[in-house]
Amino acid sequence: MRLTKAVVYDRPRVPPKTFGDYIALVWATGFFSGFSPIAPGTAGSAVMAGLYYAGGKLGFFQPFALDTLIWGLVVCAAVSYSGIWAAERAERFFGAKDPKEVVVDEFAGQLIAYLFLPLLPMLAHIPWAFEAWVIGGFGLFRLCDVIKPYPAQHFEALRGGLGTVADDIVAGVQASLLLLFFAKGLVLWFGLAV
Repeated sequence: MRLTKAVVYDRPRVPPKTFGDYIALVWATGFFSGFSPIAPGTAGSAVMAGLYYAGGKLGFFQPFALDTLIWGLVVCAAVSYSGIWAAERAERFFGAKDPKEVVVDEFAGQLIAYLFLPLLPMLAHIPWAFEAWVIGGFGLFRLCDVIKPYPAQHFEALRGGLGTVADDIVAGVQASLLLLFFAKGLVLWFGLAV
């Protein structure tokens, strides 16, 4: 029996040509966090979690204010739609459906996971509440993104950039609802609203 050495070929890559292509590549790869050699999806989620945390701490938005929910919806829609556009182009660059380097879908899902914090204004006086929300949302989104509970896995079958981003949007919604449920439970259990 003759043993042959396996040959591994790199995926074909089409280089970006226009300014719009370069913008799409930077956005699709989550400011290049998708090139992380270890867990690029987690790296992309961590970048968005860091941006969200920094935005709240630097005063770009008030985490517990109700009008933040409306602005959050607008930003989530903008990140999702632009992510679909960027992911569509990036699939051509990397020559693959949902390439591992594309993490803008994690950007969208991670941001959606944080959406419902303004519904918990009773936590605003607790010094560590925002940090706990950021960490909890990160963990729950990564869990939902990896295991893809029903119906998230069905959205991967959609074509193009929509299929790349849609399953993470659903995972983000699932994570946000779980996070809201757990936070409400803690408020009731420990009387944190006092």
